[in-house]
Amino acid sequence: MKKFFLFTGIIFAFTMLCIFMLEKTDPMGLSHKKLEPTFEETDGTMILSWKRLPYPCFYRIETYSHTTGLVKGEPEYHLFASEFTMDASYRIPRTAIPMYYRVSAYGMFGRLTGPSAPIANPNYPDPPVPIAIYHYTDANPASLMPFLVWHKVPTAVCYEVELLSGPPDAEGGTALSKKNHLESTRAIFTNGWQADLRSYQKQTAIYWRVRALGLHHEPIGEFSQAERIVIQPDLPMPDAPLINNFDQMPNFRQPIYPVYEWIPIHDMTKYEVELMIHPPKHPNDTLPDPERVWHMVTSDVASCYDEYARPYAGDYYWRVRAVDKDEHTIGHYSDAEHFVMPTLPARVDVVLFGDSIAHGGGALSYSPASLEYDITTYLDFPVWNLGRSGDTARMTLERFDTDVLPLHPKNLLILTGSNSLRSAAISAEDVIEDLAEIERKCEKNDIRPIFLTLMPINPANIYFAFHTDTDPAWKEKLEDINDFLRKRPYHIDLEPYFYDPTHTVLDYHLAVDGLHPDLKGKMLIAEIINAYKNLLRE
Repeated sequence: MKKFFLFTGIIFAFTMLCIFMLEKTDPMGLSHKKLEPTFEETDGTMILSWKRLPYPCFYRIETYSHTTGLVKGEPEYHLFASEFTMDASYRIPRTAIPMYYRVSAYGMFGRLTGPSAPIANPNYPDPPVPIAIYHYTDANPASLMPFLVWHKVPTAVCYEVELLSGPPDAEGGTALSKKNHLESTRAIFTNGWQADLRSYQKQTAIYWRVRALGLHHEPIGEFSQAERIVIQPDLPMPDAPLINNFDQMPNFRQPIYPVYEWIPIHDMTKYEVELMIHPPKHPNDTLPDPERVWHMVTSDVASCYDEYARPYAGDYYWRVRAVDKDEHTIGHYSDAEHFVMPTLPARVDVVLFGDSIAHGGGALSYSPASLEYDITTYLDFPVWNLGRSGDTARMTLERFDTDVLPLHPKNLLILTGSNSLRSAAISAEDVIEDLAEIERKCEKNDIRPIFLTLMPINPANIYFAFHTDTDPAWKEKLEDINDFLRKRPYHIDLEPYFYDPTHTVLDYHLAVDGLHPDLKGKMLIAEIINAYKNLLRE
């Protein structure tokens, strides 16, 4: 028996040596080969595929996004994820921003080929065009109140849907059709709308299309391809909100202060979200779950901000219903959506702490659940997001003990005070005192405080977006606060990167609402932090 095992071991070792020599000497010239992946769409799913190599191997797929090019020394791409497969194809998860992919082959002892040239996901045309998700055909007819759903257009503030009695004058473009136009609406602030077709059921045909709009309802792209809606009038009409999880970033994870998003029911203006730690006992019913742990009624028709941090590991389930003025259910509850909060390590390395800019969201209509508007999405190292929308510097300070201390971070990235700039009732001295107290608390608890300077704001755009005035002295306050922050032992200076060409206000192209940086702005903040990651304590 011992001889058998010895012989088997020798054969195995010899085989491994042969494979090692084969890969390292590369007689097949694999190291000079480049894989050439291509995209193919199958039933609405993008498949990345390539020609299999004539050698047993597996393949690495790397997912990237373009960086802004505004920070000196930054790479051209930011790596998001890396996955391996034995197949010669890969199903591309739908993402909320354009992504690029590179493929390389690996053997048992390392990489066999260099990475392929980056290939872009072709679902993001230029100019941008929404792409329909739901299609209502003879095989899949619609009720008289169907949900029309499309993929997000990055940076869109709102959308306009047009209903037609036939094909438009011309496909694409930015103008409403003169021929066959029935109606249109611009009051759509998410990537879906429940249409009411009851008054058109005698029409021989109904078509729809959608385009993305900016802050001032200006077109930022062209209309989607017009699609016919095949109607079957006797089908039940949906009466529950639709969970909006269609476009999520890779490895989606709710912020510690979660935000819940859905596509609303037609003309309903009040909703209730409930949170559970188990699936609802009676799915899609009309009554609250008897064991729900939290609920909130909101007049926001497409999202709800959790008032509590959820740092505790485990499973959560949430669902939403439309309610009347007495908070009775209109219709039924939505499907339940599931998310998991991961187990906390004994000590967290890095936490981002602050207001809505830290929390996430942007382009006026996107909440922190849209992680493409989250600074931490683009950082080169893992970070726990402890931002909370609506915070002043004082409010951020007040939750330090309850929110930060349980995580016991080694490093605390601090970005708060922008809402304080807007308020004439809050002085620069008030903000500085609050930030100084956060610093003292960090030092007392063995946490390195790394302050991010405040960015300029744009009062005109803030007024247009939120109908609120800004303290006329905001710029003097900004200078005083940032002068204090630049004297801290650990700080990262964001301010200079965010001015418009006149160097007076926040650049519209970085933050359309005048306050919250959008996609490019959030990427830029992360890239600046990445350039100063040597400040982090290991």
